[in-house]
Amino acid sequence: MKLTIFHVKVIHTLVFWVLSVCVLYALYSGVTDAITGWTWVAVGLVLIESVVLAAFGWTCPLTILTERLGAARGSVTDIFLLKWFADRIFPICGTLYGVALLLILFDVFR
Repeated sequence: MKLTIFHVKVIHTLVFWVLSVCVLYALYSGVTDAITGWTWVAVGLVLIESVVLAAFGWTCPLTILTERLGAARGSVTDIFLLKWFADRIFPICGTLYGVALLLILFDVFR
């Protein structure tokens, strides 16, 4: 089976939703003082994603792959999201993740 832009978009969208759930779960854990093993899994997965993004110059490797497969350059060429939201993923998710980390660290060291 040949990998197509559609396949990469499906995979990228699934990865996005899993990581979004991780961010929201980490935020929930921090707000409710309910830090569990799953909290650390969520924090770790998003941290791994952050390292991968940093290694690729803050561009997701799946975006690079879709462009190599022929997709036009742009933030919504490789994921099934509304353009408005896709253009704001990093500020929205990054801010929520940062707040979650602060709350979790406050809980841990309190």
